[in-house]
Amino acid sequence: MNLLLDTHILLWWLGDDPDLPEGMARVIADPASTVVVSAASAWEIAIKKASGRLEAPDDLREVLEENAFGALSITVAHAREAGALPAHHADPFDRMLIAQARLEDLTIATVDRRFPSYDVRLLDLS
Repeated sequence: MNLLLDTHILLWWLGDDPDLPEGMARVIADPASTVVVSAASAWEIAIKKASGRLEAPDDLREVLEENAFGALSITVAHAREAGALPAHHADPFDRMLIAQARLEDLTIATVDRRFPSYDVRLLDLS
């Protein structure tokens, strides 16, 4: 499975947080899964860290490499897709993740209840 982690899922994974659904953790840990993290998540984490609203690793790039997670850059096509999405979700970082998943044929690992409003593949653990 080609999986894009939502920022919350990434942080829960890195923090071994019990809020991370067990089934989701299994899919992320599965060697058959290709897991990527968007530059949008790194940007969101950096902004929230700088404002004092979040504690996260300072060396995110190294942490991603240690977990064998790929990095997904933001392209002009991603930006255009995010801007064209219906206004179901106001968070620009989440809108970018949705756009990237749509254009890159990725499944999003998220617990955000607004994501299903979009035509995007979500990790279904039901």
